[in-house]
Amino acid sequence: MGIEVIVEGLTKSFGKQTVWEDVTLTLPPGEVSVMLGPSGTGKTVFLKSVIGLLKPERGRVMVNGVDMVGGKERDIYETRKLFGLMFQDGALFGSMNLFDNIAFPLREHTRKKESEIRRIVMERMDMVGLLGSERKLPGEISGGMRKRAGLARALVLDPQIILCDEPDSGLDPVRTSYISQQLIDLNAQIDATMLIVTHNLDIAATVPDNMGMLFRRRLVTFGPRELLLTSDEPVVRQFLGGRKEGPIGMAEEKDEATLAREQLTLSDERPLRIAPQLEPSPGLPPRAAVQRRRARVLAMWDDLPAAARTAMKAGLAPVAAPVQEEHA
Repeated sequence: MGIEVIVEGLTKSFGKQTVWEDVTLTLPPGEVSVMLGPSGTGKTVFLKSVIGLLKPERGRVMVNGVDMVGGKERDIYETRKLFGLMFQDGALFGSMNLFDNIAFPLREHTRKKESEIRRIVMERMDMVGLLGSERKLPGEISGGMRKRAGLARALVLDPQIILCDEPDSGLDPVRTSYISQQLIDLNAQIDATMLIVTHNLDIAATVPDNMGMLFRRRLVTFGPRELLLTSDEPVVRQFLGGRKEGPIGMAEEKDEATLAREQLTLSDERPLRIAPQLEPSPGLPPRAAVQRRRARVLAMWDDLPAAARTAMKAGLAPVAAPVQEEHA
């Protein structure tokens, strides 16, 4: 099972520019979480801070008892081996074929024999649908294949936490749907804790167990996916609805006068349709995270807004004895 990641009071700046401050959340073990946000809100910075590649000014990130912000460098280095990181562009070495790219972490960080390395690499390539492409160079394959090769490389050290930075960037909608399904299938197979940074609404709507959103240097919300999908926060409604009206502007957040003018002209909004979460492909085991999430959601049931509870009922039906019908 994946490892819980606890983020407490995290604040990151570059010079006088604060990227985000006082971010607090917990990534539940073995569940898939998504961090949304408009471009420029520091989603990738957050990802790199979780794994300890960037050092926030305040706060901590606890992984397996180690603080990835203020812990000893030796402990951080060892704990980082629990992570697999899928970079936005795949980050493949252009002069290496796919096999050697995927084998690189094993050769760099382990003393495994080449026969064992080959077995692991071929298993991971099979997992992401790349068997038969071992000898191809990154420049000879499509963007979607490079993404999958980057994902395979992130898996070779058997990570318990997987971080994915914009797995959909540069992909068309069809290939994005393939990547979405592969992420769910991967979670079903290895039960790793997963955090996906994206602004793709299709991934956000169908993949995660939990969702969060960064905007205006703060974490707007984080929790079960239905909590964000039914949120009445204006920035969340604007982002998920893809509307021009709302706090998000082209270059930065809008001023109060602009927001007030827009509010006068807005018609009643239709409620957002909540798409069903993707299931693992036929032949794969059910996701172990589903039962853990049900228990966790039921434990927080009385603290959830009515709209979120209503949206959750269908998914909780198999274990929903404690859940009572809502009355107006």
